[in-house]
Amino acid sequence: MDAVERARAQWRERRPDVDTSGMAVVARVLRLAALMAREHDDALARDGLTTGEFEVLAALRRADRPLRAHEVATVTSSPGATLTKRLDRLGAAGLVERRTLERDRRGVLVSLSDEGRALVDAVLPGHAGREAAVLADLSDDERATLASLIARVLATAERGPAS
Repeated sequence: MDAVERARAQWRERRPDVDTSGMAVVARVLRLAALMAREHDDALARDGLTTGEFEVLAALRRADRPLRAHEVATVTSSPGATLTKRLDRLGAAGLVERRTLERDRRGVLVSLSDEGRALVDAVLPGHAGREAAVLADLSDDERATLASLIARVLATAERGPAS
């Protein structure tokens, strides 16, 4: 019995009137996310990055073209002030370059430097490897099924609460 099942058993004793079946999934997903975040944070720190900074670099690498700052904010779900701090730090480290658009001085175009591209390419295999390692006990079909089910749940959550 894992920690989630122990908590559900305790709730059944204290509040048998409350359906905790959702907790069997959601609490485990949250616990997995926290464990993976800690692993990723520790590994990225060794490379001098935070998870948020890696997300910015990765978004730029995946796009493989310069992006407007607001596009980076959207892709990484970063508030403007947070993104500005990240870009300042990444720029100071020589990992990204920013330039103001000629036709719209409010617009900023962000691109990876050669050093930034090299760092993302060096870090990505370990990042993906940690994620694959936690799924190692699942078959390819089980991974695909799990991914599909979580995608459906996530789509529901992203729509927000029903009115």
